[in-house]
Amino acid sequence: MTQSVVLVTGATAGIGYATALAFGHQGARLVCSGRNADAGEALVVQLRELGCEAMFVRADVSNEDQVRQLVEYTVSRFGRLDVAVNSAGTEGTPGPIVEQTVESYTATFDANVLGTFLSMKHELRVMLAQKQGVIVNLSSTMGSRGNAQNPMYVASKHAVEGLTKSAALEASKFNVRVNAVAPGPIDTGMLGRIAGGAEKIAAVAATIPAGRIGTPEEVADAILFLSSDQSRYISGQILAVNGGKTAM
Repeated sequence: MTQSVVLVTGATAGIGYATALAFGHQGARLVCSGRNADAGEALVVQLRELGCEAMFVRADVSNEDQVRQLVEYTVSRFGRLDVAVNSAGTEGTPGPIVEQTVESYTATFDANVLGTFLSMKHELRVMLAQKQGVIVNLSSTMGSRGNAQNPMYVASKHAVEGLTKSAALEASKFNVRVNAVAPGPIDTGMLGRIAGGAEKIAAVAATIPAGRIGTPEEVADAILFLSSDQSRYISGQILAVNGGKTAM
């Protein structure tokens, strides 16, 4: 991964943050993106302390102009784009379908589905032209299972998996691979919100065969694997990182 050019969206928190640092430890050149400029600049300071070249670009992935400019900046700065990790997203508004609204649907799908689509659209334009590249999207255990209390999030992650597989088929003849990771419960701020409060996380952990909540770093390790030559024959796949939860 040394000297690879890596773009990470949603890099200011959680899995995206851990992923940016993991690439930084491997010597990648990084463009990190998110909506929280203060957190983004603090991340860049950490990355530069590791000795890697890193920049932060504030962008909302549901805005096509901002996504286009983000990718164009990456290519203008480094001349290419080797790896893109599309981590930006939201947990949506919890509650049953009968309580959901057009607004809750739109907010969730704009962040998770539209954001992933727009990111891949502009990343692929670069990668197909250079005939090389890897994209890793962020799905979830809920990308293949239902959940009665978070239907918008579930539906959005099912869509991310469909986009991932379709993009992989489109890109395969150009030597570009597209995969996704599907984390189970991971120790991030989002988990507390999905679980309904920090006090309920122990109950969530009890449902996992591994007996514990996962860490963002463990998901980042899976992303690094999918981004490396060690996974060069893997594309269109959804890699579960969930302590055995979907084995049940």
